[in-house]
Amino acid sequence: MMSRNRRLVFTLSIALALIFGSAGTASAMHIMEGYLPLGYCVLWGAICIPFLILGIMSIRKTVEHNRKTLLILVMVGAYAFVLSALKIPSVTGSSSHPTGTGLGAILFGPTAMCVIGIIVLLFQAILLAHGGLTTLGANTFSMAIAGPFVAYGIYVLCKKINVPKSVGIFLAASISDLFTYCVTAFQLALAHPAEVGGFQASFVEFLGIFAVTQVPLAIIEGLLAVIVMKGLESYAKPELTELRYFEGGR
Repeated sequence: MMSRNRRLVFTLSIALALIFGSAGTASAMHIMEGYLPLGYCVLWGAICIPFLILGIMSIRKTVEHNRKTLLILVMVGAYAFVLSALKIPSVTGSSSHPTGTGLGAILFGPTAMCVIGIIVLLFQAILLAHGGLTTLGANTFSMAIAGPFVAYGIYVLCKKINVPKSVGIFLAASISDLFTYCVTAFQLALAHPAEVGGFQASFVEFLGIFAVTQVPLAIIEGLLAVIVMKGLESYAKPELTELRYFEGGR
């Protein structure tokens, strides 16, 4: 049975995410349905398959050996769903949103977030018209593979060079958020090179479209990740111990 304190931190974490996720009604930055040629859709989907297999194996191993951490895994999925559904209008006429995957990568490793991320993106595409089914592979690679691997790598590096844990969490969550958008800009530029300047010009243009809102959003996501982790450290210490969080990660 989950104790009262653990139920409290779970509820507060989701409530906090909902508060941050309630603003904005513009169309979101996931690559929308039909925006990528079929060949690119197939390519990005194929690239994701090995990561998804590794992710399923990772989650199965975690649940078998640390069953008490299942609730935190569910919370990580809900956290990513709500934050990545946030849509903030951009002054450039587009929109941006947080990703929410960095926190899960710190706790469960990057491959586990591949599975969590594709589930989140699938539900958003079906229920919220956020992203698309044909572009699911491309969106999965940027948000659920590239971002989490960067987050995990930065967090581990910060631990090795004795950076304060809160700083490491902040850097991991915020930089992984920004990197996700760099990858998405790369995907869009690759599929839609500019008539003048080709891929490079298109890449710079896509980066510029989202930079104005994505930088502050990345900072907010980093701060929120620190707050949620502090709550988990206080009220879910046994589960974090099983995940070897206090030993420096997986």
